[in-house]
This record gives sequence, structure tokens and C-alpha cells, in this order.
Amino acid sequence: MVAPAVPEITEDVLHEAIDTRTESLVSLRELGPPDLVHLLKQPLRSGGKPIGVYHHVTGVDASSSASLAAYINTLTYKEFGQAATFKTLEGTYCCYNAFSRVDMRVHAPFPGSVESYCVDERGEKRKATDELWLETYLCSVLRAYSYADDGSGDTIRKIMGVRRFNPVTNTETEHRFLSAAEQLFFRGWQLGSDSVVQVPNVVSNHLTTGLLKYFQTTGRYASGINLFQKLRSQNVEVASLLAKVLFMGNEEVEGARVLYEAIKESPMDYVMLDTQAEFLLKKAQMASTPEQKEQRLRMALGCADRSTIAAPSEFGTWARLAQVYVAMEDWENALTILNSCPMFTYQDKDSPVMPEARDINLPTLPETRLDEIDSEPESRYSEQVDPSLLNLRASSYRGTFKQAYSILTEMTAKIGWDQLLKIRSNVFVMEDEYRTEKQDAAPTTFPAKRNASTDALRGTPENTANGEASGEDGDDEEVDETGEKLQRDPDSDSVTSTLAPNGKPEDLERPSSAVDPEEAKKGDNETDEEHFSRLNNKRLCERWLDSLFMVLYEDLRVYTIWRTQMAQYRAQSMQYKKSAEEWEILGSLAERLQHLDEAVEAYRACLGIRFSPRALAGILKVFELNKSTRETVAATIRLVTWQYRWYSEFSPELFHTIRTLIEDEGAVKVRSIIQATNLPQNVLDLTHHYAALCATFRSSGTDG
Repeated sequence: MVAPAVPEITEDVLHEAIDTRTESLVSLRELGPPDLVHLLKQPLRSGGKPIGVYHHVTGVDASSSASLAAYINTLTYKEFGQAATFKTLEGTYCCYNAFSRVDMRVHAPFPGSVESYCVDERGEKRKATDELWLETYLCSVLRAYSYADDGSGDTIRKIMGVRRFNPVTNTETEHRFLSAAEQLFFRGWQLGSDSVVQVPNVVSNHLTTGLLKYFQTTGRYASGINLFQKLRSQNVEVASLLAKVLFMGNEEVEGARVLYEAIKESPMDYVMLDTQAEFLLKKAQMASTPEQKEQRLRMALGCADRSTIAAPSEFGTWARLAQVYVAMEDWENALTILNSCPMFTYQDKDSPVMPEARDINLPTLPETRLDEIDSEPESRYSEQVDPSLLNLRASSYRGTFKQAYSILTEMTAKIGWDQLLKIRSNVFVMEDEYRTEKQDAAPTTFPAKRNASTDALRGTPENTANGEASGEDGDDEEVDETGEKLQRDPDSDSVTSTLAPNGKPEDLERPSSAVDPEEAKKGDNETDEEHFSRLNNKRLCERWLDSLFMVLYEDLRVYTIWRTQMAQYRAQSMQYKKSAEEWEILGSLAERLQHLDEAVEAYRACLGIRFSPRALAGILKVFELNKSTRETVAATIRLVTWQYRWYSEFSPELFHTIRTLIEDEGAVKVRSIIQATNLPQNVLDLTHHYAALCATFRSSGTDG
């Protein structure tokens, strides 16, 4: 198996990349950026000046200075022979330790002895101890999972020139990883947590997230059960993690028993209560009778409700309660609880901030040669895209806003937009009724132009890190997806386009504005209280949720116009033309609105024009849901090849897909399907290598 090619980014000033990394250490907040590998090279021709090149990498064994020096040595192998043009003078490997907040470094001169040390946030050198190396190794494995691509290519495109390796490939490396995790487990909260968790704790942090993802990816459930059973004896809170791995391994009775016993010891542990609610919600969806479903949902409701009492400042507890109400079809309570969710600013992963490069070399190996994949980067940036498709703000949502939006779209998919608006007006104080009550009480001027919905639509909104939009007052003009102005009927809440190039799209009711909570708090409080008593104790809608309704309206409007125009073209036997990028965005839009068939249709149209990892990853999800083995294998092959072309040998999602296929169909059948795809042999070899790794690791050790 040929190793991936090595990307090389040439710096303008020698050692500038390392100096910039040192300066950025003080600003790191999460697990840290990918490892940095810097080489000082000397041209073989006489008179050539040394140059500095670097690349980033994840998944390299960082358990000692020797293992990192060994990686540097592998980069010098290709310099021997007649084709060599450079020789390496020295190499430096930088690996961040998020526990102690230091950068571990290995300096290897050629020739010379290896030096290892660490650099703190002040840029001062410190001694590298065994304890620091243990912490560094564990952080390195967690980063490999955190920075791995999900198959869509989004992570690969975000940071240029990153080599990605699988950090745990056999039972020996698994033992080292889990041993380190066990030793440092109760310090895991120091690493921080996902952006949906307000306060990291023993069982909600980046370490536990990485462990659960590892067990889910590899299927090594017995190893996870063994680890968490030992830790459970030290702290009852670990029971929630033990139960989750038991549920993964289909040991549901034992998982339920573990939670039952643990909650008797700690009845207000919100993570255990949430784990119970999640399990019961899943079982309710699989219930065979309506009575059984109702019983399980009521049990889930009790657990979810108690978890919000135990942790009222956590988003996850409120979101789970909202999901239970959605499953119960209690729409008013679902909206009320969603409105109560505490929202957090999204904290993205630590990304390397590097100086401007003098030169960038991203080589390709013949082993990854596949014409459809090779043409993707060049064609991607030459396509025309409708500005309205680029401005769909829901696509930028992350963290709590993304999850809240998903709950809102699920409700819309089940009951429809019009019904959702009716329920919204039953639950929340709307601007028009508030103004009426205000005017009846006193001749007070109400600023009609200040509310979350209209603010979100007017002006030029600035997207914040979490996708929330803000705007300033402006005119009331609105535009459709072609940039044409929309005319608003003063006697109607629907918006129609003045430009209907292929027939008038269906009218979509525009959400009327909920009252701005800040405006409702102004003035005489006693008078306001009297006004609200007339409104049947309705609630004030949070600005962020009011904004989400407008964002959902924008999504639905573009989607409705697209589907209407598609139907009209088909009725006239005409081809509906879009660029590949536009089809990709439309597929993502349909998937976001939970219209999977329409999403697959758009993704297929995109792939019919050019290769797109995001479109193929979207289709792959549907193939897996439908148990379409051959289609799943064919899609996975192309995604594995595309990732390998961009220096990635590891994607947990693709690893999980292949492992599941092997378990369901058998390794022999999967290999025969791979071979029957009639793709070039070099591409098949890559996929066989990936499948062999999954099968070998899965069948070894205690999980055989």
C-alpha cells in the first residue's frame, strides 16, 4: 500500500510557521490545532538557499519523542536517488497538549541527536516529562477523531494540506489509547466540551465525546464496557456512559438496569436522566402499538422534564424535552419548551492561523487517479450560483442554533407551515395583538419596525459565529431567489414574486412578527401586566426563535419555488437547468427541511454534472437507511478515493459504513461487490485496503 503524497507549503521567512504557532498558543480554547511538521530543506544544486516547508497532520503516534522523530524520518526517504532535488537539514514536529496547555516539540537535525521539549503560552521552553507525553498522546488521538472528515469534504477544505491517519489500528494501539484515557479520565473536563454543553463535567467533555465516537466507529463495545465498568466503580456518574455503550452493543436490558440502579444513587443527575429519556424516545418510535408508544413517551417525558430541573442552564435537556413533545404531537408545549432553550455562542475547533505562503504544492499520486474526482476542484470555482442560494442563513447554523432549527423543521415536516404558524400565534404574543392591547390601554406609540423577524430580513445581516443574524432598520423591500423585488399585499400575509419566469409559485404565508421582548419590557410594568392578562397569559417569543421562523420561511420559499418550477418544466417536457453548485445547495436545503427524496434528486443532478463529495455523502446516508448494499459500496469507494487524494486515510463515518457492511453482508461479499464496480484497479486497491483494516480490527480481540 503506497502512502499518500505529502503536501508542502513553503513559507516566506524561515521558521515563520513555527513562530506563528507559538504566538497563537495563548488563544487556543479547545483540543488545539492539528500537529505541525516543519522541514528545513537545502537544494542539492550549489548556491541554493535553504527553504522552510510545512504541513499539518493528525493521527500520528505522539506517545514519545521517538515516535514523532520516526515520522519526520519517513519524510526524508524520497530524497534518495537520482530524482532527488533537496536534502533535509532538520525537522520539527509540534503537537499540542490541551491538558497542560503546552506545545510539545521534537527537533531532529540531520545528522544529529533528537531534542524534545515543550513551549508554554508565554513562549518559554520547558522540560518534556513522561506525564506531559501521556497527556499529549491522548490529545493527539482525540484530535484525529475531531478533525476527521465526515465524508462531505467540508473539513478537508477548511484546512489546506492536512494528512489524516487512523490513530488506532489494532488491539495494541487500542490498549494504549484506553489506558491513557483511564488514567486521565477524571481530568477530561479540562479539555472543554462540545458547543451545546454549557459547563463541561466528568461525563460531558471532549474526552468522553471522543471515546463514545471511537466505540461507535469501530464497534469495540466490549472494550468500552470494560473501561466504563472500572470507572463506574469510582464515580456513579460514569453509569450514563456505560449505559450508552451497552445500548450501542444492543445490550438494552443491561443498559436500562445500569441506569435504574445509578439513578437511585443520584436521582438528579441530568446526564443519566437525559440518557434515559433518549433511550425511551427511541423505543417509543419502534413501538408496535399506539398504547405502547404512548406509555414509553410518557416515561420519556418524566425523565426529560426532571433533567431540565436538574440542569436548567443546559441546552441539551430542554432540546430533549422539546423532542419528546414533538413525538407526542403536543405542538404548543414543544414550541414553548423550544423557546426556553438556553442558546450558546458556537465555539469552533481550534484552527491553525498561518502566515501567507510563498508557494503551495498539493501533489497527487497515480493511485488516486480518477477523472471525475480530479475535475472537481477546478470546475467548482468556475460555476455561476444564484446569490439567493448562497444567502440561505440556515446553512451556516452550528451548535445549539442548528439543533433548534432541526426541531423546528421536524415540526414543519409533520404538520405543515400554515399549521405551525397558527400554533405559534396561540403560544406567543404577536406584534399586532400586543399593539392593539397597548393602544386600548393608553395612546402609546409602538415602534413597529423593531422585531427579530423584520430585522433578520432587512438590511445586510452580519452572520455571527453561531449563525445568528442581526440587522438594522431599513426599507420593507424583500427579494426573491433571483434578486427581484417582492410585492406585499397589504391585506395578506403571503409574499408573491413580481417575476414569475416559469409560472407563479405557490403563495407561502410569511410569518407575522412576534412582539419584541425588549419592547414589551419598556414602559409602565403594571400597565403591561394588565395588558398581558388580556392575552390569555401568552408568552414572549425569544428574539432568536423569532429569527429562526424567518430563516425557516426563507428556506421554505426557495424550496417551494424550486419544486413548483421543476413541476412546470416537467409538464412541458423541458429540462430544468442549474449549475452543479446550485444543485448541491438545493440538495442540502431539501435535506435540511427533511425532504430526503427531493434531496437525493438534487444531489444526483449535481453528480451528473461533476463530482461532489458533499452530494455523494448526502446520497450515501439514504443508501444506508434503505440498506442498498451495492449503491452504498459504490458511493463509499468514490468518497474513500477522494479523501485519499486529499491526504486523508481516515474518516470515522466511512470506517463505520464499511464495518457495518462487513457485519451485515460478510467480508467476502463486500470484497466481491467492490471488485464488480469496474473501477480502475488502483481505486479498488485503496478500497480493499480500507475494508481489510475494518475487517481485521473488528475481528480481533474480545469483540471477535
